Amino acid sequence: MSRVEACRPATWLWGILTIVGVSGCAQHHQAAPPAPFVNTAVASFGTIRPSEELAGIVAPYENVAIQSTLSEPADAVNVNEGDFVRRGQPLAQLDTADLAAQLQADVATADSDRANTSHTVYQGSLNISQGSDALRSAQAGVVQAQANLSRDQADLRRDQALYSSGYVSQSALQAMEATVRNDQGALRTANAQVASARSQVQMNGTLGQSGLQQSSVEQSRAQEQVALAQAQQIRVQIGKARIVSPIDGVVVNRNLNIGEYPGNRQIFTLQQVDPIYAVLHGSGQQVAQIFPNATASLTITDLRGPQRLTGRVVGVLNAIAPGSTDFQVKVLVANSEHRLRPGMAVQGLIAIPAMRGVRVPQTAFTDDNHDAILTVQPDGTVKTARVAELGNDGTTSIVSGVAAGTRVVQNGQTSVGDGEKVSFR
Repeated sequence: MSRVEACRPATWLWGILTIVGVSGCAQHHQAAPPAPFVNTAVASFGTIRPSEELAGIVAPYENVAIQSTLSEPADAVNVNEGDFVRRGQPLAQLDTADLAAQLQADVATADSDRANTSHTVYQGSLNISQGSDALRSAQAGVVQAQANLSRDQADLRRDQALYSSGYVSQSALQAMEATVRNDQGALRTANAQVASARSQVQMNGTLGQSGLQQSSVEQSRAQEQVALAQAQQIRVQIGKARIVSPIDGVVVNRNLNIGEYPGNRQIFTLQQVDPIYAVLHGSGQQVAQIFPNATASLTITDLRGPQRLTGRVVGVLNAIAPGSTDFQVKVLVANSEHRLRPGMAVQGLIAIPAMRGVRVPQTAFTDDNHDAILTVQPDGTVKTARVAELGNDGTTSIVSGVAAGTRVVQNGQTSVGDGEKVSFR
């Protein structure tokens, strides 16, 4: 056997191995890559407790500007800016020397008017009594005049009869006639005196009813009350000269020194800071579901190592400027340690009413518009679903547009797209 023939089996075997190797490499390059793995969650029907995040600033519970209507200089100023004061604590004392003198004068006038009232009462009683006596005297005069007239008229009739018989002279008869005329005049005068006395009695009245004397007493008493009112007004002004704090708070502005006149300017500004307000700002959509008494979690970034506090919503205020979208939410916060100061920045997380619906992870949205998520179909392919977010609690959202039981991709901004197969657990 030649060497060539001896090598043919080896050559043939090497060719077979080469073909097999090439065929194996071809099969390795043609195998399909594995489907990408994604984390998924199943949409479920349930409840979330949403919240709304708003930013704002700390504001005082009350801001009190104090002025004085008195034109008196300051004798003492008891506080400085930054001092904490209690309600009723003296802030300053104005001079009251001239007011005290005016008070004494008004009190003296009131005493004089009181004495005059007593005098008027006594004088009125006397006038009423004298009027009644005058009426009785005038009535007695009428009786006497009527008696004299009756007597003289009888004598005249007798003298007329005697004159006819020639027993009485004509001069005597004429004298008697004159006497009767005088008696008639006296009776008229007496009746007039009775009418005058009766009118005077009626005008005087009594001290317990309407009448001239009663009106005089009332006039005197009114003058006394005017004097007393003037004295009381001066007492009130003297009381106002002692300027006190109307609240528990801190003095943030002092604009009065000893010897200065208050004038019309603001002399003190006080702020009540316990409790204190966090005034948060938001749009109409943000505050639409916020109601009084809702719980608010506050983060005060201006404090060292941001502090978290809890407060209560006490009011949702409408936008002040027409057409503005700036709404205010006032949160009441306890501040007994006075750590919070007006003007500090604050972030508030306010609880809004619980919401029920189909829940998905908040990370499932494909973009910041929160209007689409990626769903996993039964064949393992991905499909974009259009949804509307109804609310969220920071981690879970309630949406419409998908049914409970739908499998969704937890990370909606992953690199997979519509129609692509994925693997998941």
